[in-house]
Amino acid sequence: MTGEMPDLIAAHIAAVNAFDLDAIMATFADDALVNDAQREFSGTDAIRAWARRELVGDKVTMAVTEVVPHVTLTIVRARYDGDYDKTNLPAELILTNYFTVADGTITSLITLRNRPATADQHASQSA
Repeated sequence: MTGEMPDLIAAHIAAVNAFDLDAIMATFADDALVNDAQREFSGTDAIRAWARRELVGDKVTMAVTEVVPHVTLTIVRARYDGDYDKTNLPAELILTNYFTVADGTITSLITLRNRPATADQHASQSA
């Protein structure tokens, strides 16, 4: 299911793709939380340091492949590229971003590299 991209999230992705640290930070709430690959960054200073190093510094780009609205979340899957260490990563790296937005800013962003569920996992979820 592909939904419409909210303007704020589109602005965030455009800022990431432009390597614009100030524009990236303008999309986050002051007390936002980012969880990137199971590492937590909370608040403006920590998120700015993370974004400077791992988004702008590594020249990360995101090409959106899917947008899924889900209750209070917007789920965005994107193909990532950049100058980061690609050891043990697939040639096409798709990450899932879970955005929560309140009062016109991103309050939380969780980014994960998901794996497909196995047939056994699907069966146990529907039982």
